[in-house]
Amino acid sequence: MMLTLEALPHRHVLTVQARPPAVRLARQTAEQALAEWGVNPGHPTVGPALLILSELVTNSVRHAAVLSPQVTVIYAAGADCLAFAVHDRHPYQPPLYGAVTGTGTGTGRATRGLATVMELTLGLGGTAVVRGDADGNGKSIWITLPL
Repeated sequence: MMLTLEALPHRHVLTVQARPPAVRLARQTAEQALAEWGVNPGHPTVGPALLILSELVTNSVRHAAVLSPQVTVIYAAGADCLAFAVHDRHPYQPPLYGAVTGTGTGTGRATRGLATVMELTLGLGGTAVVRGDADGNGKSIWITLPL
């Protein structure tokens, strides 16, 4: 599934402080945006998508806040696709597919969270990619899921 953000007619951006309340706010914002865009909250992709989003924002809050006081979430959707990205200004780019295969570096909660993200994403037929900032001091993790 290869799409560009421009191909998705619905978009929203949220920037919040990299603190624990960001997780709930990001999820609530996603629920509100999806409702406004006409995405059925009972669609089988929505629940897992909200969990994926929560895990990614949690990781930014727990592991990137020391270098990134803010987290930005980009939400987008089209008729048959949902996409979102979580961006922070920490330079570490986690090996997403390594989290599933057990070849990623790191241990503990962050690795388990990324494994959950990847298992859900791949199980839904979606894609995940890490895109580094041009200056090398930040990244976005993009998730694309079929609707």
